[in-house]
Amino acid sequence: MTTFDRIAEQRIAEAIERGEFSNLPGAGKPLALDDDALIPEELRLAYRILKNAGFVPPEIERLNEIRNLRQLLSTVDDEASRRRALLRLNLLMAQTPAGRHHGDLRIEPAYCEKIAERLGSS
Repeated sequence: MTTFDRIAEQRIAEAIERGEFSNLPGAGKPLALDDDALIPEELRLAYRILKNAGFVPPEIERLNEIRNLRQLLSTVDDEASRRRALLRLNLLMAQTPAGRHHGDLRIEPAYCEKIAERLGSS
């Protein structure tokens, strides 16, 4: 733990003792966090900026759809719907480069070119 970390922890502990964190708005409620667990830490800020500007990388869209289809498959009872979801999931997994659906994301060159074109026309 660095000196900065120790100072921060000490100040947080002192604020807790003074009750500065008591009765805050939203206390006891879950935080509304974006699901960026699949994005490497060093890319999260850049991805968040792009997302807020309306840019969503195709691989992120695919990963989100894969996650949603997996959740759907665990709850759907209708065999025809299950089969369609499974076919779609298999297609998306085949389109996702090996290993990427497990969290190793990198920006594809075509996506970078699209961003550069869009920013250049602004």
